[in-house]
Amino acid sequence: MVRREAIPRLEDEKGYWDVLIIGGGATGLGAAVESASRGYKTLLLEQCDFAKGTSSRSTKLIHGGVRYLQHGNISLVYEALHERGLLMQNAPHLVHNLSFVVPSYDWWNGPFYGAGLKVYDLLAGKLGLGPSKIISKNEALDRIPNVESKGLHGGVIYFDGQFDDSRLAINLAQTIFDFGGFAINYMRVTGLLKNDGVVAGVVAVDEESGKEYQLKARVVINATGIFSDQIAAMDDRGSKAVIEVSQGVHLVLEKDFLPGESAIMVPQTDDGRVLFVVPWHDSVLVGTTDTPMQKPELEPRPLEEEVEFILHHAARYMAKDPSRKDVKSVFAGLRPLVKSSRRRKTSAISREHVVFVSPSGLVTVAGGKWTTYRKMGEDAVDQAIGVGGLVKKPSVSADLKIHGWQEEECQVDNLSIYGSDSTSVKKVLSEDPAFSEQIHPQLPYLKGEVIWHTRNEMARTVEDVLARRTRALFLDANASIEGAPMVAELMAKELHYGKDWKDEQISRYSDLAKGYILN
Repeated sequence: MVRREAIPRLEDEKGYWDVLIIGGGATGLGAAVESASRGYKTLLLEQCDFAKGTSSRSTKLIHGGVRYLQHGNISLVYEALHERGLLMQNAPHLVHNLSFVVPSYDWWNGPFYGAGLKVYDLLAGKLGLGPSKIISKNEALDRIPNVESKGLHGGVIYFDGQFDDSRLAINLAQTIFDFGGFAINYMRVTGLLKNDGVVAGVVAVDEESGKEYQLKARVVINATGIFSDQIAAMDDRGSKAVIEVSQGVHLVLEKDFLPGESAIMVPQTDDGRVLFVVPWHDSVLVGTTDTPMQKPELEPRPLEEEVEFILHHAARYMAKDPSRKDVKSVFAGLRPLVKSSRRRKTSAISREHVVFVSPSGLVTVAGGKWTTYRKMGEDAVDQAIGVGGLVKKPSVSADLKIHGWQEEECQVDNLSIYGSDSTSVKKVLSEDPAFSEQIHPQLPYLKGEVIWHTRNEMARTVEDVLARRTRALFLDANASIEGAPMVAELMAKELHYGKDWKDEQISRYSDLAKGYILN
């Protein structure tokens, strides 16, 4: 997956792409994998980096959604649990089983959630990860040692999936290439091409060179998440807005705030949301919030009240209470919710996805969540086939092994996230003894990994490496700022850039990363 090799294909292509997808987040990548794996000539364009927006800022869970079960949305839970099982089979190097404990502080909570989670188990069927059960106070304390013990009666344990969101996004982009498709980052769509009023392609600008391209396609899929309405407006200025933006914030803490291997699920916060306390990359992720926002932004910032909300609720359930000084990183993501016909709190709006076609043939897929990305892609391509007059071909994605999948069980270490690519990463590490050194003493990432990301994973900026190819920005924002000069130095040599590029990258990254640090 090399950008300088993909760009010439745009210049050489004189005919029509079968399917052109706008948007390189979970939804767009899922649609592009779906299209390419069916054998259609596929092109995906992303205005920034893959998973730059919402898709790198999730709670890192592949789950059915216990709270949707509470709301009675059985069909969504059933679909998500089915997709969870498929993803664990198709990307085992990135998705794994995680136990969750629901602590019980009232005599009725245990039986109540125990019964509800049994329904969760039944809906998962043969793709279930393990049976839920009621546990004693001692077992709850053994599994989550830092949980507040005062008033604790016991709890319920159940199982769900955990993953690394932006790493999965990169593997999906690689899968597109594996099937002969193309995915290009930093390629911004600025307009739509039309023939007799029918969408027939896009106008796109390479953000690196400034060159403009007119790219013809039999069908165009708008999979831009929070920016869906903006693309729809390129098609029809009078189009009705369909996206409602909601912000979710997460705090990252040291591992000693959750020393066990289990996560905590708090089923009812003051605003009716679920709160998760999750072990992730030897740190602890706490979230999330659900705050309606006025407009979409690429770099949303957490509100002060959101940070205090999370700290307040985390303190209720932790014996050792976290404070602002304990937060290693804070990040915000915007959910692309499909507007409801009636006014409701964003936390009550369904996470189901919709696919619709404009009068001029623009296919838009909106809503959904990471867990159901594959089904969203399947539904979008099913619709696109008819719009583009393509030869109908069946979906194969349910059993499709995602790039990085390997038959033998991989050794669990810092390189295991690369799956079958880990052997190639180790070859890069062997090129120079210095490549096996860490980019920063407080970060697990090696210099050779930066080389790998730059050569083979289309990393173009320091931010690409520190925020999405690795998770340094999300795990320890201060350490990532200190490691940025080393990353810039390594990338500059690989990309043949000079001092001006390095200085600009370090400055730009530092400015961005400061927004992930609590004052």
